[in-house]
Amino acid sequence: QVQFVESGGGLVQPGGSLRLSCVASGSTGFYIYDMGWYRQAPEKERELVGSIVNVGRTSYAHSVKGRFTISRDNAKNTVYLQMNSLKPEDTAVYYCIRIRAGRPFGSWGQGTQVTVSS
Repeated sequence: QVQFVESGGGLVQPGGSLRLSCVASGSTGFYIYDMGWYRQAPEKERELVGSIVNVGRTSYAHSVKGRFTISRDNAKNTVYLQMNSLKPEDTAVYYCIRIRAGRPFGSWGQGTQVTVSS
């Protein structure tokens, strides 16, 4: 079973940057996966931040477009989320997961906490 392990979160001031990483372990087919980054803020539902398909095309939620960039390194079974110009409302636990038929597919990892605060 494929497991997704997120890392790279932390505390950052408004306007700062972070790069999150997500490694897919136990997979020999990562290169064909469509992958998504999601986030969940306290007392809010989990939401899609953005996605990257197997050929590299990306899409983003309106709230992060122009600030966040998703990329992938198939040789490392890793997908990245570069977050710039961070805002307090970006504070959340961030998760990555495979997307299949437009929906999350598989088990959620533990996520990585991002806190944007002065």
